[in-house]
Amino acid sequence: MPSALDEDGLAEVRRIGNADLMVGIPSFGNAETIGYVVRAATAGMVQYFPDLKPILVNSDGGSPDDTPHVAVSTESPDYLEKVILVSPKHKLQRISFTYQGTSGKGTAVRALFEVARELKVKAMVMVDSDLRSIVPEWVELLAGPILKGGYDFVAPMYSRYKYDGTITNNISYPLTRALYGTRIRQPIGGDFGVSGDLVSRYLELDTFDELTARFGIDIWMTHSAINEGFAVCQARLGAKIHDAKDPASDLGPMFRQVVGTLFRLAGRYEDRWLRVRGSHQIPEYGFERVVAPEEISVNHAKLIDNVEQARLTQHNVWEEMLAPEQFERIMAMELPSDRPADFHFSAELWIRCLYDTLVAFHRPGADSEKLLAALTPLYFGRTAGFISDTLEMTTDQAERVIQDQARQFEELKPYLVARWGEMRAATEAS
Repeated sequence: MPSALDEDGLAEVRRIGNADLMVGIPSFGNAETIGYVVRAATAGMVQYFPDLKPILVNSDGGSPDDTPHVAVSTESPDYLEKVILVSPKHKLQRISFTYQGTSGKGTAVRALFEVARELKVKAMVMVDSDLRSIVPEWVELLAGPILKGGYDFVAPMYSRYKYDGTITNNISYPLTRALYGTRIRQPIGGDFGVSGDLVSRYLELDTFDELTARFGIDIWMTHSAINEGFAVCQARLGAKIHDAKDPASDLGPMFRQVVGTLFRLAGRYEDRWLRVRGSHQIPEYGFERVVAPEEISVNHAKLIDNVEQARLTQHNVWEEMLAPEQFERIMAMELPSDRPADFHFSAELWIRCLYDTLVAFHRPGADSEKLLAALTPLYFGRTAGFISDTLEMTTDQAERVIQDQARQFEELKPYLVARWGEMRAATEAS
């Protein structure tokens, strides 16, 4: 695969030579927030790992604002200057470059992997550029399990508002758990720790594609780490406060890229997940943090309107990709968009629709883009149903609903296995 680093970027990396610990920040148009992230990450490297050679790397997508300049010019906190002067063992380096290739977060991250491999880092921490809740300790929480505990992949654990992370709550978390038996609560969280060995393996894999190059990157990292046999844990980071998005307006493209990547990897690793029954907890690092996440507003009625419109535009695709029972239930569903709280879309129906679509995605000649586009309004429907079910609940109470849904994913896995087997048998017979 072509390098995501151009010659100038590669030359700058080689000038530095090597590093022990790297914080990588992918960005695009984040001049207002990246300075805060840089200050926290810088403090974390110097405070918690003073004996390691650190570097901060910004991989930018050609921002129209001053993001790269802010990333390299933001001053460290005043108290850090004193720490560095007293103990100048390793000078903190910062670099920023514009990656090359497909425009998207995944390509930005791949460029960071290339830098980490070139520098032979022991651990790489990746954090989002729009974070407003990052503190220096995050660097220790994400890198510590690698540097001290021998882990290769550290996923984040956050306290999030009940309607933040709807793709995570309704798909990526429960499907990761059901397929691979691993309870990673935030498999697309955006903030991760990765060992040098896993970085090298990521760059060897041939599963990185156009969807991964955009927002499929986080689920690709998580599922590749699980299935390639690397040691995985989670770090308790507290609240995640960032530029959250309303699923009714903003998450359609991200949904298709995340789910498309997840579905494709399920085909690659079918021999693994077909054997998995149940799920298990994975180790957690750090202390439990009792924090109140920031609320976000969601357009409940618009989510239901999306389902109503799709019954006209996606009717034929739904009939192809869903089992007859699910298709009939979707078409008969009441859609009271003037009374959003009365709308219901059960977890059980959603899980069967998702499993049906995963199977249809892998039929010979399947139009994957068409299937993902048809699944999107069903995701909107389940999101609206979840909102209806949890309107009067606290975030902690809503979390119990999410966990119950995840258990239903596991309980209904035999349905997926049976339909998958029928699809594979029909493929071999044709």
